Amino acid sequence: MNFRPTIAAFTAGVALAGCDFISRDRAKASPERPEVGVVTLHPRNVAISSELPGRIVASLVAEVRPQVAGIIQKRLFQEGGEVAEGAPLYQIDPAHYRAAHDSAFAALQKAEAAVPSARAKVERYQGLIKKNAVSTQDLEEAVGALAQARADVATAQANVASAKINLDYTTIKAPIGGRADKSSLTQGALVTAGQADTLTTIRTLDPIYVDLTRSSAALLDLRQAIDEGRVRSSERKVDVKLKLENGWVYPMTGRLEFTEAKVSQTTGTATVRVVFPNPSRLLLPGMYARAIVEEGVAPGAFLVPQRAVVRNVKGQATALVLGKDDKIEERTLSVGRTVGNNWLVTAGLGDGDRVVVEGLQLVRAGQPATGVEVVIDDATGDLREREPTTMKIQAKG
Repeated sequence: MNFRPTIAAFTAGVALAGCDFISRDRAKASPERPEVGVVTLHPRNVAISSELPGRIVASLVAEVRPQVAGIIQKRLFQEGGEVAEGAPLYQIDPAHYRAAHDSAFAALQKAEAAVPSARAKVERYQGLIKKNAVSTQDLEEAVGALAQARADVATAQANVASAKINLDYTTIKAPIGGRADKSSLTQGALVTAGQADTLTTIRTLDPIYVDLTRSSAALLDLRQAIDEGRVRSSERKVDVKLKLENGWVYPMTGRLEFTEAKVSQTTGTATVRVVFPNPSRLLLPGMYARAIVEEGVAPGAFLVPQRAVVRNVKGQATALVLGKDDKIEERTLSVGRTVGNNWLVTAGLGDGDRVVVEGLQLVRAGQPATGVEVVIDDATGDLREREPTTMKIQAKG
């Protein structure tokens, strides 16, 4: 049985059917009216934030040095541990200072013992002078002796206080609360008052500071945007998020403390300080971090996906918009900063405009097109989902 004519006829029929399908697809999505992906825009209040680099610093730092000379008898704290304000850190041999205190106290008692007799003598002379039994000079000398005795008491009291201070200084205490570094000296070491070498350093880690740097040009741009009404400054305290060196976002929110009232002549930047709670002591001084600072709100702005914005030959930002009559329009935009994977657009677009985000290469200004609504993933800038209808791929030949 010869099947060749049958196979040839079948093949010809399939070819004709295939050509018919391709013709129908071209009719649906012809080059004269291609399908494009669009995003419908609506104005909204956009939070304006900046990501600034900075370093973490302790909120308080105290370098511990001895205030009296002597031999260290004991170290009274755990190296690397937390110490409370006023907690004893070192004990210096107090024997010499205790003896000096006792001597000063004895001198005070001697001075106080001289006061009653000098006072009694003045009182006696005051009675005798009325009877002309003593001279005026004798009374004046008695009054002077009483004043001298009282002055001796005051001097002795000051000496006792000074000796007590030196004796107390033999116990070196923590001037602030925080985490103590390692000890630079051990038991038996000789220390002197006001020496250059520190015994240890204490840093307060909760709360902790993050010192950020910001260019003076960025500060001027923000002030200009606020003055022109493009950005509405927040009246509440500014919240700040922190991104650590490994990319992890710190779970607790900080607050803006102040912006330094000067700009560095060498770097052209100003310091911005942020305060963060640090109960777990995760943030340590010296760490590098980037802070996300909320600066204000741009009212009635549009967020346009970056993939939809291109630059023309004049360097202007432009976007293609599918108009009400389904014809492509080219718009010149006023763009500000980036917000995620979007451009912040303040002029050139209106409520309900359909911006072309897919198929830009298939259309030009004035050309009719069919718009298919798409959704852009803000995190990646890619298409997240599409309507069931997809863009047609034109067959060749």
